[in-house]
Amino acid sequence: MSQETSDVAAVLLAAGRGTRFGDEPKLLARIEGKALVRHVAEAAVLSTADPVIVVTGHRAEEVETALHGLPVQIVENALFAEGLSTSLKAGFAALPRAARAAIVLLGDMPFVKADLIDALTAAWRERGEPAALIPTWNGQRGNPVVISRNLEGMIMKLSGDVGAGLILRGRSDVLEWPTDDFAVVQDIDTREELLKHWP
Repeated sequence: MSQETSDVAAVLLAAGRGTRFGDEPKLLARIEGKALVRHVAEAAVLSTADPVIVVTGHRAEEVETALHGLPVQIVENALFAEGLSTSLKAGFAALPRAARAAIVLLGDMPFVKADLIDALTAAWRERGEPAALIPTWNGQRGNPVVISRNLEGMIMKLSGDVGAGLILRGRSDVLEWPTDDFAVVQDIDTREELLKHWP
């Protein structure tokens, strides 16, 4: 984590049920001895993004236990069952005044590392702080996404199980950032996908 105050915070969305994964909570599945969500949180903590805000919901206490000892700010989303938009809104509501943007991370993307987070936030600044900067791999849009604080008002009007994509489509001030890092499109949805990488 940066020792100086950062103008980009990290918002890690870790509230979902992950129903396609099966009975065990997906974000608590063990990878190399650690919960899946902890891998993402550690990458955020090692990046320059500050603070690292983790939005919890489903099995919140267990997710928080999995993150024990990490310098993260926990925000519990009591409305998580109403969909992804509620977690995104909870994360933005918790941003410190100094934050000019948030890099929104998904709790099921353990391949995302600190250097990717830092490259994205640096690119957002270098490109004039657009409304959003979206990484692409082989033409496919992925995550994490840097979202400007200027869109907070629109985010707060979202409802249901939708993310920021709804308000980012078709905007000329939303830029793409091509990368050869496959991590931006590699999430874990099922136990089979987990076992493919960590048998």
